[in-house]
Amino acid sequence: MKRSKISGGPRSKNAPQHITIEIPEKVLLAEKTDAESFGREILVLAAVKLFEMGRLSSGRASDLAGMSRIEFLLNLNRTKAVPFAAELDDLEKAHFAR
Repeated sequence: MKRSKISGGPRSKNAPQHITIEIPEKVLLAEKTDAESFGREILVLAAVKLFEMGRLSSGRASDLAGMSRIEFLLNLNRTKAVPFAAELDDLEKAHFAR
């Protein structure tokens, strides 16, 4: 069985932490992707799920996903996640402010 490993060491508060996840080659082949692309997708999906569960705000989830808050909220549709009413209001305001 493959194990995930969390890299340790002293870091500043704002420095990103690194987590290493071992992905079986079979999964990458099934997904028709490379490890880097799959890693980015996992970050987005984790951010969406944590947001959906209410564990992260949309701002923190967008930080985890590596995109702007508006881009993250717009990306929720792709993952079939439903934003909260407050986020929908923010999206509407951002759209009409253009």
